[in-house]
Amino acid sequence: MAGVEQVEVVVAHHECATLRVGEVFLKIDADQGRTDVEVEAMAMAPVPTPEVLWREPPVLALAALPGTALARLGKPSTASPAAWASAGAAVRMLHDAPLPPWPGRSVDEIASDLDGECAWLITNDVLPADLVTRNRQVAEAALRPWTPVFTHGDLQVAHVFTDGDKITGVLDWSEAGPGDALFDLAILTLGHREHLGDVLAGYGADVDLDVIRAWWSLRSLLAVRWLIEHGFDPSSPGCEVDVLRSQM
Repeated sequence: MAGVEQVEVVVAHHECATLRVGEVFLKIDADQGRTDVEVEAMAMAPVPTPEVLWREPPVLALAALPGTALARLGKPSTASPAAWASAGAAVRMLHDAPLPPWPGRSVDEIASDLDGECAWLITNDVLPADLVTRNRQVAEAALRPWTPVFTHGDLQVAHVFTDGDKITGVLDWSEAGPGDALFDLAILTLGHREHLGDVLAGYGADVDLDVIRAWWSLRSLLAVRWLIEHGFDPSSPGCEVDVLRSQM
């Protein structure tokens, strides 16, 4: 990194920060358990991931991925339908891989968190009660037994990189673990429902669309408080609050 003159702050909040220095990303996380998961998940995943250059806790150095992000939440995607389909195919490869050895979150844990977040949103007058209540009802369809698969756990569009129609890599594996396949598909298409058909064409399996819609509501309800407390705006156009409104 000799001669690099600029350090870019990619994301920073109370829990961790990611910096870009030239072609190297430096992830700084006080919780090394998350970094342990990230490194092990990338080693296990059957899809392209960033190269681990070195690790000196609390810093993890990763090589930059070629290409650009598939999209950004709140902004129209310029990626082709074929690129979205390639993302779906990559997700299917991941879901067909052997499970990671650590446990995933249970339905009961997720339901408890959801109830707590909904109560907080209403009690603190963050969102209208009818918006929260309706989306809590929609979210119920996701709270059912599922057969665990290897999930990324935070498969936002900004974490999937493409070059043309090809997937060049997937970032940020700290939430990876056994989970619901439809959760990954829902997070990938959150705020970009117009590309759900392309993703499913690449994924190559029939899915319950009501459950994907349920995960859109559930994920958005869970995210609002975290985003506010970490300096982000979930009410920005096309983001989580708009997703909740679209579910009405």
